[in-house]
Amino acid sequence: MGGFGVVDAVTWQALGLALTVVGLLASIVVWRRRGATSGLRAVAWSLLPLAAGLTGVLRLLWQVGADIAGWALRVVLSPIVWLGVVVAGVSLVLFVVTGVLRAKGVGRRRERAGAAPKPEVTSSGAPVAAPPADEDDDLADVQAILKRHGIT
Repeated sequence: MGGFGVVDAVTWQALGLALTVVGLLASIVVWRRRGATSGLRAVAWSLLPLAAGLTGVLRLLWQVGADIAGWALRVVLSPIVWLGVVVAGVSLVLFVVTGVLRAKGVGRRRERAGAAPKPEVTSSGAPVAAPPADEDDDLADVQAILKRHGIT
């Protein structure tokens, strides 16, 4: 928080009162130029700094702003933070790449030569009839597409 760490509650309340007085002076000008409704609205806005000072919200808002500014300054100037940003970026890229590879079926383990293949089943749980062993895989795919469209 810099040099504002020693500011006590009375000082924050005085700051809220000072901001309210400035706002009330501006409210008089607004009242004369725009009428009573706009003037009363300006008075309502003018009372908020005093309320914030009395309740401690003014100090809280200052601390939050100072903490955010300090964090931003550390992000900009710290090589350790930038290293963390790079590591997070690499992680994100790996998630995206593995998601694409997984969708394409790349990198999955192949079945062992001696292991029996898992039988394919339909959505209802019935086994899918295997194509005859002498047919070519590409030809079987084409025939399956034609069959689905009722061409064969």
